[in-house]
Amino acid sequence: MSTQYTVTATPQAEESGSVALAVASLPASFGPVAAGEAARISAIDGAAGWTTEAIKAIDGGASGIVVVNPVPENTAALLDAAEASGVAVVLDQRWASSPGLAGAEDAVRTVAGRAAMLDTVATAAAGTDPERLLTEHLAAVVRVTGQLDALRLLLRGAHGYAVSGRLANGAPVSLQGVLSNSRAAGVDFRLYTDDGGVSIAVPEPLAAWPAEVRATGQQGEILLPTLYESAHRTTWRRLKEHLDAGTLPSDLAGFARLTESIAHLS
Repeated sequence: MSTQYTVTATPQAEESGSVALAVASLPASFGPVAAGEAARISAIDGAAGWTTEAIKAIDGGASGIVVVNPVPENTAALLDAAEASGVAVVLDQRWASSPGLAGAEDAVRTVAGRAAMLDTVATAAAGTDPERLLTEHLAAVVRVTGQLDALRLLLRGAHGYAVSGRLANGAPVSLQGVLSNSRAAGVDFRLYTDDGGVSIAVPEPLAAWPAEVRATGQQGEILLPTLYESAHRTTWRRLKEHLDAGTLPSDLAGFARLTESIAHLS
């Protein structure tokens, strides 16, 4: 029989990560904490200081940790603590955790050698921290494309940002962030090739609204299979898989590379 893990969440993580909803949708995997017991899984918000909070959770005996929408921080100490204690730390990222990006990654990397340009726009509500949006945006992009080269900040202000870069084959990349209430929040990708390309639309992870991935080539346009699962639920399922297998995810190592890229833009 599969092990059920008890969960506790900070109020901020509960609000931003829809923890109760995600856990309730996986009742055989996760459950509430009984009176007098310590939870085995801790969900924390990814605001400044999240690495310190995660280390405290490890010291408190947590078996697994979910970090919701982490901001750039040095993860070295947390990675050491997690590896020493065998604790699985997964990052629930706004768009990068979308299950639809698995198919998008395959579609993009299949044509990466023929890429001519990548244009991508992330939209969030007015008043959103531009740096946090850029972190969430870039995390989704590099999951699909792999690491980008020659990243350069062109513009950053109260209404968004513009960043340029290059794909592995040298093709130009344009990342734009828009802070506005007149557009639905989400991130869109347009990868152009010599005979078509790939388009990706990833909505907010508030419900099981699916990402839409379309690949166009000589065969015409293909809509990849639609996955009706939220990014939050996908993150919790992934944590359960690591806990049951006794393996440690690579989230922190990948986020360290992302943090370094963001730091070089400042």
